[in-house]
Order: sequence, then structure tokens, then C-alpha cells
Amino acid sequence: VQLQASGGGLVQAGGSLRLSCAAYASTFSTFAMGWYRQAPGKQRELVAETSSGGSTRYLDSVKGRFTISRDNAKMTVELQMNGLKPEDTAVYYCRGRLWPNDYWGQGTQVTVSS
Repeated sequence: VQLQASGGGLVQAGGSLRLSCAAYASTFSTFAMGWYRQAPGKQRELVAETSSGGSTRYLDSVKGRFTISRDNAKMTVELQMNGLKPEDTAVYYCRGRLWPNDYWGQGTQVTVSS
């Protein structure tokens, strides 16, 4: 299974970005899909996740600003990020998991300037 993330970039505080992850997996609809991020010197953390059934969960600090969505027909998962803050600056990773398998995409850099 390959995951291809895109959509990062440089944006001013208060701006928006949309990350996209394309998955090449016929069983995509059965995967829990998520976005993680890792800032310099910090541990990787879960930002948002959507289950195979469509339920979602978010990091507290992004609730109300970020929205995760999936399109099983297109085999994509997206993260709409609004109201970006400098503390959102990190490398963002797409993850797909279906026990016992766990797949990660390459990271995409998000930089928010103040």
C-alpha cells in the first residue's frame, strides 16, 4: 500500500491549507486513515483520524479549525486546515492502518508564519 501526501506549503497565520493523501489500496475503505504531525524537537502526534465507518477524532488544539474527510471511491483522505497558527508548523504525515498493517506516507511540510 502506498500513501502519497500533498498540499503543504507556507501560509500566514489565519490562513488555510488543504492536505490530500492518495492511497493505492483496493481495501482503502476498510482502513482507518489519519493525519499526524511532527514539529522539530517534538514527538509525532495525532492530528485527526477517520475510521472506516466515518467517525472522526481530533487533537484538542485543532478542534473547530481542522476537518478530516475521506472519499472511499477516490481512495483519498483530506485535511482542511483553517485558522492556521504558527504552532501548527510541522511536517504532516498521512497514515493508514488496518490491523496488523500500518502504512505511512511521506511527510509534507506546513509552515505558518506569524
